[in-house]
Amino acid sequence: MPVRLQVAIALGLVVGLLLGLAAAITQNPILVGFAAAVEPIGVAFVDLLKMVVIPLVAAVIFVGVSSLGDLRRLGRMGGVAMGFFAVTSVVGVLLGMGVMRALLPLASDAAAQAITVQTVEAPSLPGPIDFLLSLIPSNPFQAAAEGALLPLIVFVVLFAAAAGTLPEEQRDRLVGLAKAIAAALIKLTHWILWIAPIGIFALAAPVTARAGWAMLQSLIAFVVAVLVALAIFVAAVYVPAVRFLARRSVAKFLKGCVSPQVIAAATVSSPATVPAMLKAADDELRVSSTVSGFVIPLGAGLGRAGSAVFQGAGLAFLAWLFGVPLAISGIGGAVLATVIVSFTVPSIPGGSVLSLAPALGTVGIPLDGLAVLLGVDRIPDMARTATNVTGTLTATALVDRLEGGASTASQVA
Repeated sequence: MPVRLQVAIALGLVVGLLLGLAAAITQNPILVGFAAAVEPIGVAFVDLLKMVVIPLVAAVIFVGVSSLGDLRRLGRMGGVAMGFFAVTSVVGVLLGMGVMRALLPLASDAAAQAITVQTVEAPSLPGPIDFLLSLIPSNPFQAAAEGALLPLIVFVVLFAAAAGTLPEEQRDRLVGLAKAIAAALIKLTHWILWIAPIGIFALAAPVTARAGWAMLQSLIAFVVAVLVALAIFVAAVYVPAVRFLARRSVAKFLKGCVSPQVIAAATVSSPATVPAMLKAADDELRVSSTVSGFVIPLGAGLGRAGSAVFQGAGLAFLAWLFGVPLAISGIGGAVLATVIVSFTVPSIPGGSVLSLAPALGTVGIPLDGLAVLLGVDRIPDMARTATNVTGTLTATALVDRLEGGASTASQVA
């Protein structure tokens, strides 16, 4: 992505936040009206990104898996990626809890007493067996239409693996078609990203105008703890992984992550960032298209270490807020529940809050606490989604290193 476009995207976010903040502070009817008027543009931008996600994910995974040749390589790539996501999620939960407990002295009792607790009905989340069964789509077209990324990935991986065993002529015909579809969708993604500065501005302005400083004034300690924990997590986990495991320049890697991170922060949706991650992996990080086409969509569905950090902090904060002691046994059960649930976090704004319900139930924290976190979730949501994207790109670089680098694989486009 051109540097000038990266700068324009960042400026779009900053200007949108400043405009929204000015509208919230001054309550000027012109500023408030303008912030509300541009919101449909932001919605349209997110819809454009989501429009290409499902077909692009299906095309690039098909090309990557069917081109592997050796199915043992597919199992190795998937095992490394999923192991990375699981381990970093455990570290994330524990780090989030630790940082929140360390910063609890910053939280005042008066702020806690001022919170109006509202009952929030938590969604019913599947158990481990139901979750595994849900990965097998009875109708892959319905899964695609509903935006169910993980069942779709399972179907495409199996279909591509079968295609890879066909006679060469038939396999090449299918792979050639998938490559052409992927190339066209990537071109369409390039066009969409050129309007990203406007779209991100239109997303940031109305949200900030409505919220203002209220979320920071009410629960400043929680928001700061989440942001600090996420920063520590990236510096202590992802940076060493990039430098010592993937053996890449940290500066170049972080530079390549900027555009996907900004889009992730604006859209608060990892799947919506898949096109930008694929483009960054190809243009900036120089990752094998076979690896990126498999690991990035997988990470968009499973890479939720940033959400795990947030949920760990949320668990510790709500336990303090409601006066619930966290015993060692309770912490163990809560960590396990949080890690499992982090793989099922819906890719929607606030998804990490609602899916925290099983962990709260494990330690006896009222589900009413979910309403507290929802009220201050926007800034943490932006930060944790950007962290999730960084983790997915870290896993992609790591797998690429273990697979021998981009020079050993064919390119999609």
